[in-house]
Amino acid sequence: MNRTHIKWLPILLAGIFFAYQYCSSEKYVNPETGRKSHVGMSAQQEAALGFQGYQQVLSQSQTIDSGPELEMVKQVSSRLATATGQAGSGFDWQVSLIRDRKVNAFCLPGGKIVVYTGILPVAQNEAALATVLGHEMAHATSRHGAQRVLQQNLMQTALTGVAASLSDMDYGKQRVVMGALGAGAQFGVLMPFGREHESEADHIGLIYMARAGYDPQESIRFWKRMESTRGNQPPEFLSTHPSHGRRIEQLESWMPEALNEYQRSQQQR
Repeated sequence: MNRTHIKWLPILLAGIFFAYQYCSSEKYVNPETGRKSHVGMSAQQEAALGFQGYQQVLSQSQTIDSGPELEMVKQVSSRLATATGQAGSGFDWQVSLIRDRKVNAFCLPGGKIVVYTGILPVAQNEAALATVLGHEMAHATSRHGAQRVLQQNLMQTALTGVAASLSDMDYGKQRVVMGALGAGAQFGVLMPFGREHESEADHIGLIYMARAGYDPQESIRFWKRMESTRGNQPPEFLSTHPSHGRRIEQLESWMPEALNEYQRSQQQR
């Protein structure tokens, strides 16, 4: 690359702003794992966005207001909410069951949970549903959304600085360089970061379900059913989620810890 095409001042300024964004951001220590991270918004901002998203989903969906399926979802989510302990103590937990064939569920920041009826036949029982909801609730209590906001802001700062530094370069070359950097950020930073969050949610969710009195071994059976339901997956490096096989391996490695939690929960009942 011709050095005369690069302006170093924009990169320097972007680096200074990058450091300021990171160092001035709120720090968060996960009470379950002790992992330290930086987040891009306050817990209050997260909760407000979570509530807004929850209301939007409900306004566009057909909710189920009574019946055994709803009662099961409420019971599982209530037991798990108690199991979140300190991490979920400030959450205003709410759960809604939506009539939809999607095999999915999620928990928004602040504790707003949505379950689609399509996941219930795959779950088959309360313990498997606890596997799903424990995982989703762990995303919220671990503040993964706020961590991703900061990471995306930092990435945007870096790419903006590079783009400004290349402003004198031929436009075609600029596109090639920025495209390569964007792809590198996506596959080298954002996707691995997403997989790290998924694995952490799997681990903490497993502890939550065991602490709530659900057999954590059901998580293995559930993910095997999911593997047969979903079919072929993209290669793990092309996804924000671990492969089903990798996920099952990790759950098995955490199982002794989860079984200890489960045994303690049974002794307290």
